[in-house]
Amino acid sequence: MSQPQLEMECSLCEGLPDVAVPAGYLIRTYRHGDGAAWCRLVNEAIGGEWTEAGLQEEMDSAQDFRAADLFFAVDGEEVAGTTWALRRESFPSGVGSVHMLAVAPEHRRRGLGRLLVVFALRRLREQGRARARLRTDDVRLPAIKIYLGLGVRPLLTHESHLARWRKVYRKLGLDPEEVQK
Repeated sequence: MSQPQLEMECSLCEGLPDVAVPAGYLIRTYRHGDGAAWCRLVNEAIGGEWTEAGLQEEMDSAQDFRAADLFFAVDGEEVAGTTWALRRESFPSGVGSVHMLAVAPEHRRRGLGRLLVVFALRRLREQGRARARLRTDDVRLPAIKIYLGLGVRPLLTHESHLARWRKVYRKLGLDPEEVQK
């Protein structure tokens, strides 16, 4: 039986850290024609079978999608990482989501994931969102470590979440009792 993804949430009213773009990289937003690169990156870094048509459907289902919501870390012309400041009409009022954080394996450990998340959180705050939520998988430990380091905390929305979060905390060398705090 498949279990639902883990969920996390944070307040956007609190300060977000200043982050520096690593030398050689640039952060930019979505441009027409980025679909193929986005799909390659997400399929490689997260997994799945994203297509440009699937990405377009995701954009169409987002609430008031704007190119400024979808961020890319680039090294020259190469897309090195991405994330999305996503809004959906189904979200509670004042809530947005950090969606599809992915960094290419050869560009990891350079701070791009943290940088992209901060850009997405700032964008959500600019849009008037008070809170950010996200979903993630138990095995995405580097991403979870980034989220926790930025003040994003576990949400226990499914009966399986407490035990799974405690296991994740142990793997990260954190106190599993902190999950409920």
